[in-house]
Amino acid sequence: MKLFDLTGKVAIVTGSSRGIGKASAEALADHGAKVVISSRKQDACDEVAAAINAKHGAGTAIAVAASISDKAALQNLVDVTRRALGRIDILVCNAASNPYYGPLAGIEDDQFRKILDNNIISNHWLIQMTAPEMRERKDGAIVIISSIGGLRGSPVIGAYNVSKAADFQLARNYAVEYGPDNVRVNCIAPGLIRTDFARALWEDPAAEKRVNQGTPLRRLGEPEDIAGAVVYLASPAGRYMTGQAMVVDGGVTI
Repeated sequence: MKLFDLTGKVAIVTGSSRGIGKASAEALADHGAKVVISSRKQDACDEVAAAINAKHGAGTAIAVAASISDKAALQNLVDVTRRALGRIDILVCNAASNPYYGPLAGIEDDQFRKILDNNIISNHWLIQMTAPEMRERKDGAIVIISSIGGLRGSPVIGAYNVSKAADFQLARNYAVEYGPDNVRVNCIAPGLIRTDFARALWEDPAAEKRVNQGTPLRRLGEPEDIAGAVVYLASPAGRYMTGQAMVVDGGVTI
């Protein structure tokens, strides 16, 4: 058995036109998987899929735009994937949103609900849509990209952190329900990664310096630093791991 071989597997990765999602989709393709690139904008998805196909051959990647806030669009993503690639073996729930930056005391109800809907409920929807065939085949891997924010409090991203803590429990619960059918559900909890999504936390040089000083590895994470963990959890190497929150943060939380 090759520990990291994903030949013949099909993976959907949400939020994969950039950042952690893009790096993860590229890494899955590098290890033999066919990948479905999805984010809100079709042209951005097309670009990433074209680059993967140029590297690995036509048909390795397809692009299907979908907003995680739209249940019908997510169902379409799943349906198009099945029609085009025949199956779904791996689901990576990476897309998330954080429309509010500031103390929890000041958040509006609609902002809070949007965070919970996009970061928890949408993951639940996608798992419901993709898991039945995995359970039937007695094989599947679901990876939710959470955050070390779910392990800590914050004066500025509190609601986001609440949603990310809930993702840990979503994974634990589905791991219990689907474990008997050999479908594994895990979270990755990245630290601060150099992505557009987290730009507000690192783009100021003084802020980056401060973060680096508090990080044992003395640097921000890069999207590729998370991609390896995704491959591990999706592949035979991670076949006995389920319901876990895998922290990949350069040592910040220690």
